[in-house]
Amino acid sequence: MTDRDSAPAFTGFPVEGLDFYDDLEADNTKTFWTAHKQVYLEAVHAPMTRLMELLGPEFGEGKLFRPYRDLRFGKDRTPYKTHQGGYVAHGPSTGWYVQLDAAGLLVAGGCYHPATDALARFRAAVADERTGSELEEMVAALAADGYAIEGERLRTRPRGYDADHPRIDLLRYKGLHATRRYDDGPAWLHTPETAQRVRADWQAMTPLVEWSAVHVGPAAAQ
Repeated sequence: MTDRDSAPAFTGFPVEGLDFYDDLEADNTKTFWTAHKQVYLEAVHAPMTRLMELLGPEFGEGKLFRPYRDLRFGKDRTPYKTHQGGYVAHGPSTGWYVQLDAAGLLVAGGCYHPATDALARFRAAVADERTGSELEEMVAALAADGYAIEGERLRTRPRGYDADHPRIDLLRYKGLHATRRYDDGPAWLHTPETAQRVRADWQAMTPLVEWSAVHVGPAAAQ
């Protein structure tokens, strides 16, 4: 019997996990965190770990992000993140994401914050008639299925591209991913059905993730 076989099954996220983040938003202090750390470990970290392990055979090994905020940048000095994220990388800056917070669940997939050279490759692929049209069709299909298409965007055209380019809206993105939110703590969030929901969303996002891995990933060897 492997460690995975003997591990507790994923049964959903307890209500206490959402309540934990609701309270943390109101009292984001070390005192609160220390007093409620066991709730975080049992109602957030443990079930998210089990969810990532359950989805691993299909999508790849996942990781959980640390709960501590990086205080080196920005004016917000609160020490703890008010969400727990899990991520499966499929290439540089590319992969599938799931997040638990006080409102519920967020599921996403695509390209996130690519480096300068990767962003240049992304825009070249968008501008290309064949690969750009492929992306355009994927994005349209995801939007038609109710997914939000998101990512940081330029207000104007990127340098080197015409403002009247047929895919100028896509060229403005500095990272592109599909997202679906499940807010207000749906009842299934506290059951094993959560894994089925995340799996179905990640499967729907897979064409976008794979396109990004090919066209945004590492530069071809010279």
